[in-house]
Amino acid sequence: MANMFPYPEDAPLHMQIKSLGDDELLDFWEETQFLERFLEDDMQTRNQASMQYERLILQELQLRSCRRCISERRA
Repeated sequence: MANMFPYPEDAPLHMQIKSLGDDELLDFWEETQFLERFLEDDMQTRNQASMQYERLILQELQLRSCRRCISERRA
């Protein structure tokens, strides 16, 4: 299934990640994990780009979680 992003392909990855909903972000993370395992089987080395995906996705998930906690405390 393909999705059209509101950003051009040359937009920074962190901006594209911020545009995803929580479910889409988790799906994207899962897909990167699958691809990483597939590539490691062929190359036996960890791809620096996949590490960047993982770091950015996890940072965004942590930020969203913190925002939810703050919102719940204020309510």
